[in-house]
Amino acid sequence: MSASTTPTRRRLREPSRPLRHTDAGTKKLLAGGLVTMVATGILVVYLAPLAYMGVTSLKSEDMIQDFRAPLLPAEPATIEVDGDALDIYAVPLEGPDGPLTDLALLQPGRQTSTFVDPADPAGPPVEWEGNWRQLQPAYEFAPQLDNYSAAWDEMDFLVLLRNTVAIAVLGMVGTLVASTLVAYGLSRFHMPFKRTIFVVLIATIILPKFVTLVPTYALFFRIGWVGTWLPLIVPHFFGNAYNVFLLRQYFLTLPKDLDEAAAIDGASPLRTLWSVILPQARPALVAVGIFHFFYAWNDFFEPLVYLSTRRDLQPIAVGLQIFNSLFDTSPHLIQAGALLALAIPLAIFFFAQRVFLKGIDLSGVNK
Repeated sequence: MSASTTPTRRRLREPSRPLRHTDAGTKKLLAGGLVTMVATGILVVYLAPLAYMGVTSLKSEDMIQDFRAPLLPAEPATIEVDGDALDIYAVPLEGPDGPLTDLALLQPGRQTSTFVDPADPAGPPVEWEGNWRQLQPAYEFAPQLDNYSAAWDEMDFLVLLRNTVAIAVLGMVGTLVASTLVAYGLSRFHMPFKRTIFVVLIATIILPKFVTLVPTYALFFRIGWVGTWLPLIVPHFFGNAYNVFLLRQYFLTLPKDLDEAAAIDGASPLRTLWSVILPQARPALVAVGIFHFFYAWNDFFEPLVYLSTRRDLQPIAVGLQIFNSLFDTSPHLIQAGALLALAIPLAIFFFAQRVFLKGIDLSGVNK
């Protein structure tokens, strides 16, 4: 009799799922981390000079020259005992490799010096054997805010600020008016050779300023404008190719149905521009205005050429350069003056950055 055999059931092994999704997620995470690291490194590189300016502007001249001074603004720590100022040093009481203790130098000596505890100057003195000149001084945080007031007074900053704001604001008004009118005509009206005119206008962007410097200076000298603000303001009332390009690109994004609806209501082209186009082009106008304001604020060459004999009319860029040449051995004052000149543009960009970036994005620069 044959033994009955029971069939065995084999449990099929489920095929492993591919790890494509996991690998893709890991790669995406690594790529994001790499981008973050690179962006952080670039940010540190760009902000390092600004941090150096801020730290240096708050230091005293002695601390800048002291190679043992800490990175942050500080002054040697001292205490007053019986009317005398005693310097505080970091003293290794338990040997060269031992912990450091802050003590005030009471009686210096060639081989043995006497110290007291700054927290208890009336307590028993501490004798220490060694050369006290090799000890590291103790420092305390002490920003020198007087550097800013000194730079403000020496630069006559209020006069420089008045001149710069006047030149920048008047030129900004001129470039906004002229560039808006030109961009409006190139974007909304049909005219012969319109494309050629636009191409020639854009081509002037690559024209070096030094090519036109001599004839322009000769013209302004003949009409008696040298030594005044007029050469720095009046040319902007004739438009700027870059600003015209920005505004034209923005105007092209606005539907022409708005113009037609305004014309049906009896609006003239200028009325349409004022009541229909400009209210919707506010971000682009803000971007153009800030661009020109920053350009005028940082412009150094043209004010130097036209206002070299008029110290009372010079803007901040020229005044700061003169200040640097006069105080070239005082880097703390130079950095304080530079930060004073940088404060207003940074504040303007900080408060208007949303509208400014929106205007650049919608002006078709990337198109």
